[in-house]
Amino acid sequence: MHLYKVLQRPLITEKNSALQAQGKYAFEVVKEANKEQIKQAVEKAFKVTVTGVNVMTVPGKRRRMRGREVMNPSWKKALVTLKPGDKIELFEGV
Repeated sequence: MHLYKVLQRPLITEKNSALQAQGKYAFEVVKEANKEQIKQAVEKAFKVTVTGVNVMTVPGKRRRMRGREVMNPSWKKALVTLKPGDKIELFEGV
């Protein structure tokens, strides 16, 4: 898998904004990606040093749409910890 296809989008939420003070950033990643691929993708894309990667699969939710129940797909979330002093400028000021 190509490294630029591993990261799908950054997750910018209130909880994740609080984690930025600790040097942790959250991303939605491809389901097939492993921790090593996520680490390499973040280091290459943002020119930072990654010290740890935590990965979790978020289960899909049931939704009601026009009287029917549909299931949203599950997705994978990665919480990346950076070396102290490193920052990702994409998240700053949001």
